[in-house]
Amino acid sequence: MPSDTNPTGDICGGWLMSQMDLAAGTAAARRAKGRTATVFVDSMSFLRPVHVGDEVSFFTEIIHVGRTSLRIHVQAWRQTRFEETSDKVTEGIFTFVALDEDGRPRPLDPDPEDALLEA
Repeated sequence: MPSDTNPTGDICGGWLMSQMDLAAGTAAARRAKGRTATVFVDSMSFLRPVHVGDEVSFFTEIIHVGRTSLRIHVQAWRQTRFEETSDKVTEGIFTFVALDEDGRPRPLDPDPEDALLEA
């Protein structure tokens, strides 16, 4: 929306980063089977601008699972209203920690698929 733009008329990087955090948070909460919190954002790359009216899609991949934390690679892709092609516009790595009911880090349950991440 126009209210999400910077002075040059492109969508603000902060808005994109916020949406990427939401997407990664969903992946983290599903894997953790509970509450998680963002603790670190690494390797943010803003590759292309996003314009008002573009459709933006977010894709996540869990790339590492530790004892209490997860690293999630997030990509944002845009598609204009007038074309069928998509362009990757942003990517980054977000680290989340699993939290217990008191908001303290808690161990993640083991998942056999986590071993595949290390391969």
